Amino acid sequence: MQTRKLGDQGLEVSAIGFGCMGLSGTYGTAPDEAAAIALLHRAVELGVTFFDTAEIYGMTTNEVLVGKGLAEFKGRVRIATKFGFDLEAARAAGRPAGTNSRPENIRAVADASLKRLGVDVIDLFYQHRVDPNVPIEDVAGAVGDLVKAGKVRWFGLSEAGPDTIRRAHAVHPVSALQSEYSLWTRDPEKTVLPVCRELGIGFVPYSPLGRGFLAGAVTSHDSLAQNDFRRFVPRFQGEALEKNLSLVETLTGIAREKGRTPAQLALAWLLSRGDDIVPIPGTTKVDRLEENVGAADVDLTDADLAAIEAAIPETGVEGARYDARGLSMVGL
Repeated sequence: MQTRKLGDQGLEVSAIGFGCMGLSGTYGTAPDEAAAIALLHRAVELGVTFFDTAEIYGMTTNEVLVGKGLAEFKGRVRIATKFGFDLEAARAAGRPAGTNSRPENIRAVADASLKRLGVDVIDLFYQHRVDPNVPIEDVAGAVGDLVKAGKVRWFGLSEAGPDTIRRAHAVHPVSALQSEYSLWTRDPEKTVLPVCRELGIGFVPYSPLGRGFLAGAVTSHDSLAQNDFRRFVPRFQGEALEKNLSLVETLTGIAREKGRTPAQLALAWLLSRGDDIVPIPGTTKVDRLEENVGAADVDLTDADLAAIEAAIPETGVEGARYDARGLSMVGL
């Protein structure tokens, strides 16, 4: 697989990465450890060198799993992890709740993540969500100190707004911004992507397949497990879901004509948006992993791109991408 650069500070990764959150059961039942590790190994075999985890995923268990699964590939892969949620509050609530980006907590999370991942340095350390109670300059300075100490290589932000990105970058270079971006979430094109390109910051779309929706993985609200996060997302509920399903049907028809899958078209469309974009689709299934990686070999003509965007127009998606609480934590 071809590689792409994230930012101007030297971070280079595979054109398609792997989002590891789902390995801890966010979208239903998690695979057992052996199956999850086998999946990580297969990803490396397919040329994936960029793996994304976070302290909050599985309440720290995801980092442990990723560290164990990628232990034999040290030096061959890049692992990104994140700080910034209040872990104790999240444990009490059973879901992310509250932020904590105080410098002392950033340092403590870094040390704990290093141990859980079993590595000597964190390749990319993101602030998971902007903390309204801590100046972003203090956050950037704390991560910069970790870089100087050799514990972190590169600094990233997640779901930050343009002003926050600029202020952070002025203190310590930001290599990557991770935010939701896909055919059915195109907000970054208007706001943060231009700023990232002005400052030389790479862009990492999470949920590049619309939380599996663009891959045809969701057919109804009832098809989602009771513990599936998507049950609480407006786009997966009621009339919004019914309308959105028709969009996927159109995309599936275009994919069939090209001998591809809708997931491959959705990922190839993202890759076409710029060489500074590295999507991180996640899955718990080997066949889906192979399908996603295959998107790197899909060539889209101008006519293909026009047809794809007509199938899922920017204003055609029904429902918000998060509930009110989730939306209150993005774009700060």
